[in-house]
Amino acid sequence: MILKAAAFIPAKLATIAAFLAVLWSANALAYRPFDGTDAAVAGPKEFELEFGPVHYLREGDDKGIIVPAFIANFGLENDREIVLEGKVKRLFSNPSGEERTSLVDTALSLKQVHRRGSLQDAAGPSIASECGMLLPTVHGGSGSGLACAGIVSQRWSAGTVHLNGLVGRTRDREWSRFLGIILEGPHEWPVRPVMEIFNERDTGGSWTNSALIGAIWRSRENLSFDLGIRQAHSNGPNITEVRLGFTLAF
Repeated sequence: MILKAAAFIPAKLATIAAFLAVLWSANALAYRPFDGTDAAVAGPKEFELEFGPVHYLREGDDKGIIVPAFIANFGLENDREIVLEGKVKRLFSNPSGEERTSLVDTALSLKQVHRRGSLQDAAGPSIASECGMLLPTVHGGSGSGLACAGIVSQRWSAGTVHLNGLVGRTRDREWSRFLGIILEGPHEWPVRPVMEIFNERDTGGSWTNSALIGAIWRSRENLSFDLGIRQAHSNGPNITEVRLGFTLAF
């Protein structure tokens, strides 16, 4: 999807607002194209939309698309932001018998920067937390859950590192934890390579090891495009995913 000009924004604000309102009536971390996040928030009264128009997904023998995946961030005073996210999954091949269309990975959280650092143009690491609720899904996991993460980010001229650690209570009433690292190329590069590795497991015995490689292209100050290819192995179905999207701030 390509945005041709800044004039696109006012013409589409009503559509975006209506779309988000529908999803509201419906995983706690977010930073495209990753599963983890960074220790930064949107500025006060700034709205940031992270949007994946189409993702390809293969989960075991099931094949489908994510149309769309979204993350909406609204900046508050005192280095805080509200984060709402979700994915509409559509399967076109589902031998497992799963519902063909579902709304999944829905969450509402509050993100707070506790130490202003290199991501805020200051010295040293940036430190933040993101805590919130896993919202009920549609034809996905039933019930709700909780999650709280700690994030440490450090930016150098040669690249950026984000460390994520999360503990939570899943919709299946299991305790879970997530440990991940994101590596980015030099922030000044218009197109920077990125990589993410994480491990996730819960007290029910489920575990996932995931690796993603990709790139982020900063088209202009408030618009970036991203591409990521993710491969995950687990004690359940293995996952192959192609993520393509953009982040727009206004």
